[in-house]
Amino acid sequence: MTLANASRAALGFVAHQDVRLMRRLERWRPRRWVRWWMITATRGGDGWMWWTQAFVLLVAGGRQRFVALAAAAIACGLGIQTFLTLKRLIGRRRPSRRDRHNWARLLPPDEFSFPSGHTIIAFAFAISVGHFYPDFLPWFLFCAISVAASRIVLGLHFLSDVAAGCAIGCGLGHFATLLMG
Repeated sequence: MTLANASRAALGFVAHQDVRLMRRLERWRPRRWVRWWMITATRGGDGWMWWTQAFVLLVAGGRQRFVALAAAAIACGLGIQTFLTLKRLIGRRRPSRRDRHNWARLLPPDEFSFPSGHTIIAFAFAISVGHFYPDFLPWFLFCAISVAASRIVLGLHFLSDVAAGCAIGCGLGHFATLLMG
């Protein structure tokens, strides 16, 4: 088997598993608090959660606040450029384009799915700021994981979109902390 055939087979397997998980989630009827959490997390991932946390750091972040916020700005800025470029190049359709989600009626920000931009930004922010405020890293990661999970549960992304977004965001967050070191 050639490398190209092995790659196609692996991508086919991942795509099949993505669709299987999405079909299961479409049948799932989560409790009200889970629905509220997922919708709140995905709306927070639209930007207001990160801007609010950045404002709190600006006001009460101590001496390292400017370096931490600069690292976050670099990581998130690179993240935006990365997901916009990859989405156009790859052109994978969102799960909600295939089937309408059963309880979430959110409209996606664009038509493409891979990678999850919300997840990239969530982890880029969490890792870059969490490096400078390690005591708050669990909180930042909770927020990022919540955003990532919400994108899958709400039918806006496949698991592989979110996994790629997590990896890219973590890498960019780490890169920005090295840069600002």
